[in-house]
Amino acid sequence: MMPLTRAVGTFALPLFLTALAIPAAAIARSALPAVDPNDVNKGVVELETAGSAGISVRMAEDLASVINDGATRRIVPVIGTGSLANLNDLKHLRGIDMTILPIDVLDYAKEQRLFPGIDGSIAYIAKLHNEEFHLLAHREIQSVRDLANKRVNVDLRDSGTAITAGRLFNTLQLPVTMTNDRQEVALEKLKRGELAALAFVAGKPAPFFHNLNGAGGLHFLAVPFNSGLAATYVPTRLTAADYPGLVTPDLPIDTIAVGVVLVVANLEQIPERYRNVGNFVDAFFTGFRSLLEPGHHPKWQEVNISTEIAGWRRYPPAEVWLRRNVEVARPPSPDDLKAMFTQYVDERRRSTGGAPMSQQEKDDLFRQYHRWESGQSR
Repeated sequence: MMPLTRAVGTFALPLFLTALAIPAAAIARSALPAVDPNDVNKGVVELETAGSAGISVRMAEDLASVINDGATRRIVPVIGTGSLANLNDLKHLRGIDMTILPIDVLDYAKEQRLFPGIDGSIAYIAKLHNEEFHLLAHREIQSVRDLANKRVNVDLRDSGTAITAGRLFNTLQLPVTMTNDRQEVALEKLKRGELAALAFVAGKPAPFFHNLNGAGGLHFLAVPFNSGLAATYVPTRLTAADYPGLVTPDLPIDTIAVGVVLVVANLEQIPERYRNVGNFVDAFFTGFRSLLEPGHHPKWQEVNISTEIAGWRRYPPAEVWLRRNVEVARPPSPDDLKAMFTQYVDERRRSTGGAPMSQQEKDDLFRQYHRWESGQSR
């Protein structure tokens, strides 16, 4: 007979239990501690994010590392299907407390009157990081103007990318045929030449582009910035440090970026959930500086929790916290900010294997960041 210690696969455990004459159900019962459902649900807030191709899932994980204490507070991330769908879920889906949305999606929903009374039914907790507009093109496309009357994928209909791309192409007066495949499907079509380009709004460096290189002719297109974009978007760049396989060193790609914001539902009529989100705000704001430490996503370096969003109201518990903790929430001094920025750049270069940047290059990047921050404050 084969010894039990040599049994393999799905037969090992049943044979072992049979030999000992112990029912499997008894083993299961003894292995699971008694759970009180009230304890499991204590302090839970549900945060809906974008898909895993972007970075909002990672940002939610970072938040959980600060918020979750194992007893009184817990974040449960939920992956959504698109920015407008997430906004709809925030308003109507049972249990969704918060979501991360691009600012232009909020403005679009208000302009188009998609959700009557949206001003009073949602509020923002804090403006978070910027997400960059990536325009990945086929080898035959050399400039954004070459996309005229060609097929460009803009992710799923009503996604944040679709809204940003539509606004951008309209502002540039560039007629394109927008398609709505999932990004993974669109990438294969782009490689086969069935698409001229694909657009994707995601915080850099976006995981979606990590394994790509220019060997097949795929490359990022520069996106021009003009006054028609200045009200909502800011100029930025994609660099070789962000995408070493797609961007040539010393030849960064100009593009635009849009801020994203942590938005919360109107929960004042649901006391327990309102209290849970209030506890989340207190833990998030109090522990915010720990998110700037190594080990968390570099995009936290862009966040200023006291930044106001024009045209939208801040969640009352967040407003109260900021008033009571004005010194904590105050942005770092210019010298401190520059030192933090320089440290961040150096760490990014080391983590990506890039060559160290000169002080002049870091100063230039810092000035670009300062212009962006000034624009966000306005």
